[in-house]
Amino acid sequence: MGSIRVNRYSIVSTEEDGHKVSSLGSIDGHNRNGKGHAPRRKRRNRFVKKNGQCNVYFANLSNKSQRYMADIFTTCVDTRWRYMLMIFSAAFLVSWLFFGLLFWIIAFFHGDLEAPSTGSGSTTTKLCIKHVNGFLGAFLFSVETQTTIGYGFRYVTEECPLAIMVVVVQSIVGCVIDSFMIGTIMAKMARPKKRAQTLLFSHHAVISLRDGKLCLMWRVGNLRRSHIVEAHVRAQLIKPYMTAEGEYLPLDQRDLNVGYDIGLDRIFLVSPIIIVHEIDEESPLYGMGKEELEREDFEIVVILEGMVEATAMTTQARSSYLSSEILWGHRFEPVVFEEKKHYKVDYSRFHKTYEVAGTPFCSARELQESKITVLPSPPPPPSAFCYENELALVSQDEDEDEDDLDVGVDLGVSPKEDAGAIPMMEFGSHMDLDRLQVSIPLDTLSYHRESAI
Repeated sequence: MGSIRVNRYSIVSTEEDGHKVSSLGSIDGHNRNGKGHAPRRKRRNRFVKKNGQCNVYFANLSNKSQRYMADIFTTCVDTRWRYMLMIFSAAFLVSWLFFGLLFWIIAFFHGDLEAPSTGSGSTTTKLCIKHVNGFLGAFLFSVETQTTIGYGFRYVTEECPLAIMVVVVQSIVGCVIDSFMIGTIMAKMARPKKRAQTLLFSHHAVISLRDGKLCLMWRVGNLRRSHIVEAHVRAQLIKPYMTAEGEYLPLDQRDLNVGYDIGLDRIFLVSPIIIVHEIDEESPLYGMGKEELEREDFEIVVILEGMVEATAMTTQARSSYLSSEILWGHRFEPVVFEEKKHYKVDYSRFHKTYEVAGTPFCSARELQESKITVLPSPPPPPSAFCYENELALVSQDEDEDEDDLDVGVDLGVSPKEDAGAIPMMEFGSHMDLDRLQVSIPLDTLSYHRESAI
């Protein structure tokens, strides 16, 4: 069955192919009706990149450093890992050097550095800090104190209470630095922002008919087995807007209804799901047809939110679609296939679409005003079998062929003996009955009048 489908569908898997879809069937920039295509406007800058990062730069902020230092923990969590490791190392080195300098000053003014020593290594006077003969010795004593290594060679005596106070202060400061740095690193590693890396959005959005209505659709998927709890989706259309008073809004945001009024925005994201926005009277896309879509300059930001199952922290994944990334008259290829004991998700088809013939090029408003009723098409012949059903039945047909072959071998029936006979089969569904009726030639006597029989 797979060999029948040759060059029947336009598969779009890259961004470059998506731009070619709007020019299919045209020659020298003219469509089939002989009308020239309107030139496409220059692509606008993305407000949200495809990877979810916001393409926004902040400038001329007053007291930026003070504001960021006031929330030092969030600043450290948001900073890059290389800067975080530099801050981590610098915090310990600075504290060791600072307290090492204090111990060296105490030993210097107490006279420990100039105290004579006997042949056995002991001094004739009482020292404040034992075995500290210079700054290097004071630095090593500072490291041993803060890290609680405790070699036992260098130590503070009761001769100098000031040195004892410095040891106590350094121990407290060391605990504070350890707690802050370890907490920051753990919070940075456990951020739910990284969970968004395994939430996938389709490269393109599509517009086609669903239940007789034009709908904007895109696909989302979860690459991990762990679930996103309370997952829900949102979408916003961003475009320049001029108010009635003449005020220009460069980034006007308007919500796209994806079913939040009836609860359809909450999804069970176990397998990839197609999110549907019905283009009705309240939709910003209500007056856009295929030609208007090619000329428009807007961006649709899609957002997926939910709680990470492992940590119960809220995560958010974002992506966006420019007007040039919306394919008119396309549908997504199916990715979920039923097998014997489980359902298989084929992510190689996740971003692929195919063109649907018969999709009107007019806007949803014109479709509504003209009162065109899109009736369900009659059952297609085998040569024009629905693409989704064809893909869904490929694996099923292969399993059935293997089962029939096994049964024929067990019964000892050769293919030649079975060629002229109609095998008996159990009709598990209406689909099997329809397929059998198409393949069996009907008796002409059954179409005679009742009086002629």
